[in-house]
Amino acid sequence: MSSDIRPAPASSLLARSDAAIVLALALLTFFVRGAWIGDPNADVDEQLYSLIGNQMLHGAVPFVDLWDRKPWGLFALFAAFHAIGGPGSEAYQTAGALFTLGGAVMIFHLARAQADRMTAAAGAALYVVLCTINDAHSGNSEVFFIPLLIAMAVLVRDTEHPRALGRAVVAMLIGGIALQIKYTVIPLCLFFGLWALWGQWQRGMKLWRLAALAAGFGVLGVLPTALVSAGYWAAGHWDAYVFANFVSFFDRLPAATGRVHPLMLAYLGLQLSLSWLGIRAAQRIWREGLPRHCVFVIMWLAAAVATAYPPATVYRHYLAALIPATALLALPLFHREPSERINRAALLPVAVFLLIVPFQYWVSHENRSATFRLAEAITPHVDAQAGKCLLVFDGPTSLYGLTNSCLPTRLIYPDHLNNALEMNALEMRQEDEVRRILATRPPVIVTADLPLTPQNYAAKDQVDAAIRRDYRLIAKEELHHRYIFAWVRRQP
Repeated sequence: MSSDIRPAPASSLLARSDAAIVLALALLTFFVRGAWIGDPNADVDEQLYSLIGNQMLHGAVPFVDLWDRKPWGLFALFAAFHAIGGPGSEAYQTAGALFTLGGAVMIFHLARAQADRMTAAAGAALYVVLCTINDAHSGNSEVFFIPLLIAMAVLVRDTEHPRALGRAVVAMLIGGIALQIKYTVIPLCLFFGLWALWGQWQRGMKLWRLAALAAGFGVLGVLPTALVSAGYWAAGHWDAYVFANFVSFFDRLPAATGRVHPLMLAYLGLQLSLSWLGIRAAQRIWREGLPRHCVFVIMWLAAAVATAYPPATVYRHYLAALIPATALLALPLFHREPSERINRAALLPVAVFLLIVPFQYWVSHENRSATFRLAEAITPHVDAQAGKCLLVFDGPTSLYGLTNSCLPTRLIYPDHLNNALEMNALEMRQEDEVRRILATRPPVIVTADLPLTPQNYAAKDQVDAAIRRDYRLIAKEELHHRYIFAWVRRQP
């Protein structure tokens, strides 16, 4: 990056001359993420969101007919994807690629305040790559709410903009929509709101008006959730809605590893190290003090850490919330001489990552082939019309859709039936629900050799006993470093 740093004009998100960069970012995004488009088992949680979204198109009500604790807006988003793109995983994965591209374009716009065009483009490319490294590569909720948070940053960062107040109002409404995708975005929404309020105070707004504006921001932020809540209350499902959305979050037991364990520290350390080194480089460039846009991104990073860590158990994709701020803070590391047309240093991390993309295509091909073979083996034995439903006790949730099976339980996510951490966080006892399902004599049961979570053996032992007594193996496939078994009932 040149030491002669001038912000790009802020009148529009992109200039006409940026079209080639947007095209390059689109090609990169779809090349990097294309490995997983069409893979029904690319990741875990998204399979549940997809199933519930598909079922919503047939009248199912989240939290009532099918249970999870994510906000209604996430399931509605997946329902929209499937309404447009069909029932397969490519519907939400293609949408995820488009959301990621949108986030990358906005990162490019934000980066132009501190870097030349090519270095800003490299920062946007780094955002695409970091999303993949942090498990936001397919359809996790982070894929969809992070671009909304970047949009908030675009709108509120420039507190001296002539339409700063109106832009902040729009940003708060966008934050409310993000809240309906994942509730843990609250710290980031609060930060963007406080930054906008500080900007108005700097411009001379009276304290009483500032207090009224803060209240207005709060109303806009909770408005989408309030509308959803009102809908559930009007439909008579208030208790089920409140328990799933708010009570169960605090009832879930923490994992033994807790919020801080070596693997998560490694991924957190990667982003914090990039950010810290970038800040140090920025201090050498701006010796008289960091400019306001750098301070904004540093505070954004701190709020993102607060967003990642409220749950009792932290997973790698939670850290994806740090990616936008990390990509922006890392830019001063990539110095470019004015005579250089291409910033080779900035593109190096992206180029290194691209070397492993062919391997990811191969892994995904093997994974989806194994998943489809499992579905092919199971399909002849299930009959939705006759109520003969598959039971996935441990394995891909996508098998329900791939086999056109009916659903044997409200707790359709296998983790909710077998995970000991969920024992006190459901509206029923796991072992009682497993006993009820087994009494219906499911024609096929799917299990795994290695559990992903601590197991509730009061539930698992029932399944193991039923398999030994009444079932035989019809398929075995390796998926994500563990074996998945399909067992068919001997006497239908």
